[in-house]
Amino acid sequence: MSGRDAVRMSDREVAGFLDDNLKVQVASIGRDGAPHLTTLFYVVVDGCIAFWTYARSQKIRNLERDPRVSCLVEDGTDYFELRGVSISGRAEILREPDQVREIGSAVAVRMVGAKSLEDLGDFGRATVEKQVTKRVAVVVRPDHVASWDHRKMV
Repeated sequence: MSGRDAVRMSDREVAGFLDDNLKVQVASIGRDGAPHLTTLFYVVVDGCIAFWTYARSQKIRNLERDPRVSCLVEDGTDYFELRGVSISGRAEILREPDQVREIGSAVAVRMVGAKSLEDLGDFGRATVEKQVTKRVAVVVRPDHVASWDHRKMV
């Protein structure tokens, strides 16, 4: 078994890792071909990374022009603790308000550690609703997934 195979996560481990983490680094391709990197809160929808963001943001302008995207969720500080999942694929931009609301609500609930949208209270729900008109949702459709868990090395 190669060293790469020895640290690769199983599909179940990848799913658990993505469920346990909150932030994803998202790279889109700028007009000049340079990567544009941002960090966002995310949820997993049908096995895919999903997030919401402002419709007029640079990352959305980039994804409208070129839907190729890379995402990285990582964890650990010491070399033998490093874990991560890198996903490259295509971004599907959702603009329908009900879809934006659904993903945005799930992200908001997850961000604050709540159990449901009701736990956000009236102010939290109103804030999410106000944001729906300004945002889009993005689902990353993976073409390739790479993973590593250096804890398997010890």
